[in-house]
Amino acid sequence: MTKPVRKAVFPVGGLGTRFLPATKAMPKEMLPVVDKPLIQYAVEEAIEAGIEQFIFVTGRGKTALEDHFDHTHELEETLLGKGKTDAHQVVLDLLPNPGTVFYTRQMKPKGLGHAVWCAKELIGDEPFAVLLADDLIKTKGDCCLKQMIKVHQETGGNVVAIEEVPREETFKYGVLNVTKDDGRIAQACGLVEKPAPENAPSNLSIIGRYILQPEVFAELEKGNLGAGNEIQLTDALANIIPSVEFRGLRFEGRRYDCGSKLGFIEANLAFALDRDDLRDGVEKIISELTSK
Repeated sequence: MTKPVRKAVFPVGGLGTRFLPATKAMPKEMLPVVDKPLIQYAVEEAIEAGIEQFIFVTGRGKTALEDHFDHTHELEETLLGKGKTDAHQVVLDLLPNPGTVFYTRQMKPKGLGHAVWCAKELIGDEPFAVLLADDLIKTKGDCCLKQMIKVHQETGGNVVAIEEVPREETFKYGVLNVTKDDGRIAQACGLVEKPAPENAPSNLSIIGRYILQPEVFAELEKGNLGAGNEIQLTDALANIIPSVEFRGLRFEGRRYDCGSKLGFIEANLAFALDRDDLRDGVEKIISELTSK
């Protein structure tokens, strides 16, 4: 019987250089899609999936993110005083339960693997999830992480969310070397971080959702540098295969790469068009802009 996934790690220590100057003083994870910051979507996904503890691996300049998931007494009192009870409830609804949020610091940006390793003492000896807020995933049924947890309950091991990408874009992702593939779940015998298209073992790429076994920490502890001269999570996961089985899930839903400007704009449009209070206005704006 597999252990339950109770904890989630949110690596939020990055500099967000692709969105400068907007991210000079604001964490990139606080960039809003319509009216919610990216990190809130990720936390809400974790809550829906049954996560009980939320671990943020932060860095310099991330206090706005920490404040977001805390009470703002002046704001709350002002909203109540003005009778804005709906807005007051929105502010309260985004707060996780007391005692469930933890912060640890990644003092130097040494890569995703290093960020995950920084949460080691808070994770202990149990499986855990990792969510990258840059990857915003929209689903009609179960959220992506909940779909993954269902697979993990059946199979154990490491489970990641995957999607097929054009082969010419494999250099952007961790890519699976597949041994079995039933069209939904792909089992891998190896992983390659950001391979050149001609060297990619497949076009099945890992996106920003992981369920990992604690054995990965021993490998990350070694501090081996990979692509970009950083400690790569993909490399560590590859090195513990086959002692820890590795599977990729083709999740049901649509991923928006909010680490890129076009992906971020696309996400805003998609989420706005899905709202009854915004759809007509957004469609009108798009029509007017594209008719010029």
